[in-house]
Amino acid sequence: MKTSLKALLMTAGVIAFTASTASAEIVCNDDGDCWHVKSKHEYKPEFGVRVYADDWTWGDSDSKRYRWREHEGDGRGYWRKGVWIEF
Repeated sequence: MKTSLKALLMTAGVIAFTASTASAEIVCNDDGDCWHVKSKHEYKPEFGVRVYADDWTWGDSDSKRYRWREHEGDGRGYWRKGVWIEF
């Protein structure tokens, strides 16, 4: 019984650790396109994007400025003038 309990606790610890290391963010460009990314990417300043925490939301006054977009490809890229650009 001790072995089973120990194995259960170790499994729970591994799951908790991997869940807490997952990274998700919201990225928005100057045109108001926003999308979720599942891992951190290095965005160059010339891409014209801002990175926010996954729980970021825009306010009521920004609802006409921002819109959600789904990213394409493997997620390494950004929206520019309505086109998904991979990097």
